Amino acid sequence: MATVMAPKKPKPPFYAGFDLGGTKMLSAVYDSRFRQLGRSRTSTNGQQGAERVIQRMLSTLADALAKAGLDSSDLAAVGIGVPGPVNMTKGVVHTSLNLGWQDVPLVKILQQQLDRPLWLLNDVDAGVFGEFEHGAARGAHCVIGVFPGTGIGGGAVYDGQVISGRGQSAMEIGHIQVINGGPLCTCGRHGCLETVASRLAISSQAAAMAYRGKAPYLYEQIGTEVALIRSGMLARSIKHGDKAIEGIVREAARFLGKGIAQAVMMMLPDIIVLGGGLVEAMPDLFVEEVEKSARSHVLPEFHSSFCVKPAALGDDASVLGAASWAARQLSAEHKT
Repeated sequence: MATVMAPKKPKPPFYAGFDLGGTKMLSAVYDSRFRQLGRSRTSTNGQQGAERVIQRMLSTLADALAKAGLDSSDLAAVGIGVPGPVNMTKGVVHTSLNLGWQDVPLVKILQQQLDRPLWLLNDVDAGVFGEFEHGAARGAHCVIGVFPGTGIGGGAVYDGQVISGRGQSAMEIGHIQVINGGPLCTCGRHGCLETVASRLAISSQAAAMAYRGKAPYLYEQIGTEVALIRSGMLARSIKHGDKAIEGIVREAARFLGKGIAQAVMMMLPDIIVLGGGLVEAMPDLFVEEVEKSARSHVLPEFHSSFCVKPAALGDDASVLGAASWAARQLSAEHKT
């Protein structure tokens, strides 16, 4: 009778990552080589308030640990990615509009429950770090990540370190002004990149084209409801011949390239990673237009200094990046 070998139990250290979003939260547990051992996803229900959301975070992490056959005492460190400006040093979420949070000391609260080392970072920073460590930007010296969605998030990693200010996270590339006197932005200024290149901006223009009869496939499928015009629908509209929609998307990508060019001339990255639903739905179109536009807006000496790539990790970028960041910070502490 053949002997059945028991599966090898993963060896420590173990790390957990957490991606807290406005609509969903995701936790994952990894071994020392960042192979995923367990994961759990649930809705955020941010309208219930910070206390209830944090309790859901703890239960989601506990579920991921249970699936991995571990408990919180097995964890070496936990990394958390959160939308909005954060103080990475103090572990405080300054403002998260999607959650309705203001100056929430998240790390302190979670540490009282978990008693494990925790590190906090902005969710886009976490995603860019994930791509730097494990995805499209592996081996880069400097990477800038740009994630167009409802807004436009940005992050940068330079020589293995997430770029941030002294008191809060940085790289708010969505609020670079690209049109003088342009559309009003939610930040109160006019002509920010978000007003012309976010998915929301694209969807609003697409709805107007559908209403005017310039996008017959889009109109036939979902009418003019902006909330229903998401990335996949835009891609299908273009595929079925709605030229007006393709024109809107290409123009938005060109604006995105213009904004990215300003960051290129400040930091001279070797890789620019584009992520988010729009890029996932139309990777070739976005990469082509963004790269062409960015090169046309930088100094000639910088034309061949960078490349533009679509993100490789999808929804796992932030949760894996957060876990990897926590591991790096723990290692740095042990060396000092």
